[in-house]
Amino acid sequence: MAHISVQEGLPGIRSLVMFRPETGQHLYALAQVLLRGESPLSEAERELIAAYVSSRNECMFCMSSHAAAARYLFKDKKQVVDIVLDNYQSAPISAKLKALLNIAGKVQQNGKAVLPEDVEQGRNNGANDRDIHDTVLIAATFSMFNRYVDGLASLTPTHPKEYEVMGERMGTIGYALPVKI
Repeated sequence: MAHISVQEGLPGIRSLVMFRPETGQHLYALAQVLLRGESPLSEAERELIAAYVSSRNECMFCMSSHAAAARYLFKDKKQVVDIVLDNYQSAPISAKLKALLNIAGKVQQNGKAVLPEDVEQGRNNGANDRDIHDTVLIAATFSMFNRYVDGLASLTPTHPKEYEVMGERMGTIGYALPVKI
């Protein structure tokens, strides 16, 4: 049960942004730009970064929903998501994405944990300034989103099928503010 009075049955951040749509609209707009806007990183890679950071923050709702979106977007390579969440170093992903996930993990701990050698490792594996920027901003934003969702104890579904539906919605329409019913 959420710590505040939110719309019944609406899970995760969706209930919170509906509680206060004047702030929620900006959170959703930021998620839309970061995860669906123009970027050298694919939508699937950006969702994977969000899921990875959420996993490290132990935010079950955000990890599960963004992992589902990443699986949807990776299509026939969806198994990569679970491998990354288990141990990204052994995942069948590019060295560039591994370096970016390393940076994301450090941002999740403390932004000052990102060292010049981490950025250099990214650059040596093909990451450019925009890749690094977007990775850091996704990691920082999802750390905030995770704390928002868990800090207010929003509804976290337990059945994987519920997340599959969310993942498909996020993978197709992106991040549109829910309509109050």
